[in-house]
Amino acid sequence: MNYLEFEKPLAEIEGKAEELRALARKNEEMDVEKEAAALDRKADTLLRDLYKDLSPWRKCQVARHPDRPHCKDYIEALFTEYTPLAGDRNFADDHSVMGGLARFNDTPVMVIGHEKGNDTKSRIERNFGMARPEGYRKAIRLMDMAHRFGLPVITLVDTPGAYPGKGAEERGQSEAIARTTQKCLELGAPLIAVIIGEGGSGGAVAFATANRIAMLEHSIYSVISPEGCASILWKDAEKMREAAEALRLTAQDLLKLGVIDRIVKEPVGGAQRGAREAIDAVGKAIEAMLKELSGKKPEALIKDRRQKFLDMGSKGLAA
Repeated sequence: MNYLEFEKPLAEIEGKAEELRALARKNEEMDVEKEAAALDRKADTLLRDLYKDLSPWRKCQVARHPDRPHCKDYIEALFTEYTPLAGDRNFADDHSVMGGLARFNDTPVMVIGHEKGNDTKSRIERNFGMARPEGYRKAIRLMDMAHRFGLPVITLVDTPGAYPGKGAEERGQSEAIARTTQKCLELGAPLIAVIIGEGGSGGAVAFATANRIAMLEHSIYSVISPEGCASILWKDAEKMREAAEALRLTAQDLLKLGVIDRIVKEPVGGAQRGAREAIDAVGKAIEAMLKELSGKKPEALIKDRRQKFLDMGSKGLAA
């Protein structure tokens, strides 16, 4: 288990309980279960207290936790007959964006998402979930196909932001993001977005300009990272805690502001401590959102989506 900075006291208690059990495994005459169980109860209480009211900065840390389930895990668990589709038919295949045809509860859909990877090798291959222009152009190609066949599109958002490298900029990064956002607004099929971890900058908006947007309880969604915001506003990246507060990037704030439509509850301790439970909850949310949009005509879906974004800014946290 990877522990976050604010989870250090929890790590100590759980570590002591594991040490006791390790000693008992080596010496069968030792009976430590009573002491270990007491430590487990203490750890459970502390875990609940830590996650009861997380600050925005702590939510950022949880959203970035390396053990959270990623796009690939959700696709493998929730979708059947997944057929990956590769390449933008122009430059290359971007491995940070995965997508293809699949079935969700036996309904044909197009699923697209950011994949960060789960170890050093896969993270480098997936570019830590930061898409290049060819990734966004691949998404446009898949959305075009979904539009042609009337397939619902489900996007799973988990990215720190679009890749800011020299090559990406030379190949038209901002244009690719803008075109993807435009394609989302023009899509004549139901479009559902779920933010499963980080929803960073235009790289996330390009996949989340949807009819319905859901966020996991401890995920984040913002125009810029707290560190980037702090560097620009205060010339000091260490002021990221203040920036996280100011950005209103938590699911709870964004629901009040009307940016998202629902919050998907996570297990106690975050999705990283109960991946199966979190994945099942996301599956139920997708099913409910698809039911809300089923039977709507393409014109109604496009109008609904455009109006959703035109209405943003009409709600305030003070209201």
